[in-house]
Amino acid sequence: MTFSVPLVQTRALGLTLNGQSILSNITLDIMEGEYSAIVGPNGGGKSSLLRLILGLQKPTSGTIALFGRPIERFDAWHRIGYVPQNVSHIDTHFPATVEEVVRMGRAVHRPWYALGYGAKEREIVTTAMEQMSITHLMHRRIGELSGGQRQRVLIARALASQPKLLILDEPNTGVDTHSQREFYALLKKLNTQSKMTILFVTHDVGVIADDIKNVICINGALLSCTQPHEMLQCDTVTQLYGVDAHVMHHHHH
Repeated sequence: MTFSVPLVQTRALGLTLNGQSILSNITLDIMEGEYSAIVGPNGGGKSSLLRLILGLQKPTSGTIALFGRPIERFDAWHRIGYVPQNVSHIDTHFPATVEEVVRMGRAVHRPWYALGYGAKEREIVTTAMEQMSITHLMHRRIGELSGGQRQRVLIARALASQPKLLILDEPNTGVDTHSQREFYALLKKLNTQSKMTILFVTHDVGVIADDIKNVICINGALLSCTQPHEMLQCDTVTQLYGVDAHVMHHHHH
């Protein structure tokens, strides 16, 4: 049975900071099983929208519901996995191993006094590492890894909470092109095989592949929700980025 209530639902959402309107009148639904990208220019409010959805910031106006519950009463945060921006900025002197970092994703399920790490926990952590193809790195220090590898570790940490919805903020910042391609292949696999609902933010329209089911275009307001190929054929990109928009679409036949 599919979850017929949107996993994320916003209605007339607005955010004003220091008298400046960051977002206005954002109404959207993210349904179970979707693979969606939020695109828009830097400063267009994409990360602010994520912060509102994650409860890290309160909206000035409008409403948010998660899994059918008003965000004010939502308490099942383990159902949402979050991968923050700037994986390349991890402190290289941080002494934790890959396995330890991924294990942190289990913390949402366990009270602070439950210090044991049983077979079930170990299996969940191992599965998350396998999904991201980082099992061979499990004993390496996080600081020794490349940007692309660290990114996978942080996604595995989010997957360790066994979320229904995975949210990623500009996941490809500071990651080389080869790693980006591998990364999108992994996301597609999570979406199709693990039935994970995925929402990620990017300002790079060029990476929007055919796998993505819908594109949410934001520049202060919601400009459109559309199919990727439609978006790139219409004037939305110009609206988003100004007249000099240049789009390279990775079209796979």
